[in-house]
Amino acid sequence: MSRTKIGWKTATALVVSNMIGTGVFTSLGYQVTGLHNTFSILLLWSAGGLLALIGAFVYVELAACFRQSGGDYIYLSRTYHPVMGYLTSWVSLFIGFSAPISLAALAMSKYLQAFGWQLGKGFAISVILAVAVFQSVNLSVSSRFQNLFTLVKILFVLGLIAVGIWMAPVPEHTALLFDSSWTGEMLAPAFAISLVYVTFAYTGWNSASYIVEEIDRPHRNLPIALFLGVGFVTAAYILLQYVFLKHAGISELTGQEDIANISFRNILGTTNVRWISFFIALQLVATISGYLWIGSRLTQATAKEHYCWSSLKKTNEGAIPVRAIWAHAVVSILIIFSGSFETIFTYASFVLQLLATAAVSTAFFIPGSRRMFIKSNLFYLLPALFLAASLYICYYVLMERTRESLIGLFIIVAGILMYWLDEKMKRKAALRNHRK
Repeated sequence: MSRTKIGWKTATALVVSNMIGTGVFTSLGYQVTGLHNTFSILLLWSAGGLLALIGAFVYVELAACFRQSGGDYIYLSRTYHPVMGYLTSWVSLFIGFSAPISLAALAMSKYLQAFGWQLGKGFAISVILAVAVFQSVNLSVSSRFQNLFTLVKILFVLGLIAVGIWMAPVPEHTALLFDSSWTGEMLAPAFAISLVYVTFAYTGWNSASYIVEEIDRPHRNLPIALFLGVGFVTAAYILLQYVFLKHAGISELTGQEDIANISFRNILGTTNVRWISFFIALQLVATISGYLWIGSRLTQATAKEHYCWSSLKKTNEGAIPVRAIWAHAVVSILIIFSGSFETIFTYASFVLQLLATAAVSTAFFIPGSRRMFIKSNLFYLLPALFLAASLYICYYVLMERTRESLIGLFIIVAGILMYWLDEKMKRKAALRNHRK
């Protein structure tokens, strides 16, 4: 394997790292405000996993068709119009990849408070800067760094699941409820809103498709990375929610963000649960690293084709887009000062869902002759299912979380204006060069 290429293991590590971040450890506190039945909550996470698997299957076909790094930017630009690709890069720089980095860094400082350390935003910023340094050397260093912290993440998640299933719940500290109320909860707006938090937790299922040119034998290794990564994360997420509900009551969980701490404090005690907090914080290093890696490649792909972004396309001697990496690091730091955890969480989820919907819709334009797996028209059922579920989610978020949705839409409008300005400046630059 070439030193400028990564194999299926690192590609899978990127998928897992980008998916398992803050969402799985925080979402439940928002979900139980409107849902109390265990079946409802486990169905939520199962639906999110199914949606991610469908999306991963579609992205394998898209990556095989276009064969370029850049993911959504390439699919939307080539299928619809350059403004669509521009928007996905704009949103990814300011929300899609940078917001999860901010949330992960903030969550690290929050979880380490269990040791009495009041680290705050300064610590979150220093972590982002430190990870950006490791990502800026070469592909070999990036791969080893990513694989190491992903291994920590996987072992920690498996350990949580094992301990949580093995330990018996304390009767007054359990939210497990298996009755028929789940049928009514599934039809409530709260179910749709909760799906937003779930889909945010699953964000990253498409990550390996953004770097298809850096993957060795992508026709083989990309499907392995996407399906193995998404499959593992789906199973882990469902089991983790069961464990959290098993060891904490509804009143304890409602509106809270440090769900794992609350649940495991009831079975390990206040002293021992500090180490749960420590490893939650530590595993988030892989999340920050993964988003910096993937996000910078999307930005680089955009920079190659748009005037205002052109300075971000340059790479170092190790073919690493250093300027793009640091652009994401800087934006992530700015987001840290932009609002509350839940506000960032909601508007980021809404906009990412809109863009994923647009990107998956490009699959309807892939002819059967250029698809890897399903050659018949039955393939179109997959993007159709994804789009139906995604639009259902977006509608309810817009209705129930209008303020946060409008923040997201404002960022999209700003992106359209930037595209217009970019094109205008490009034409002026071309005219100057022509006159010379």
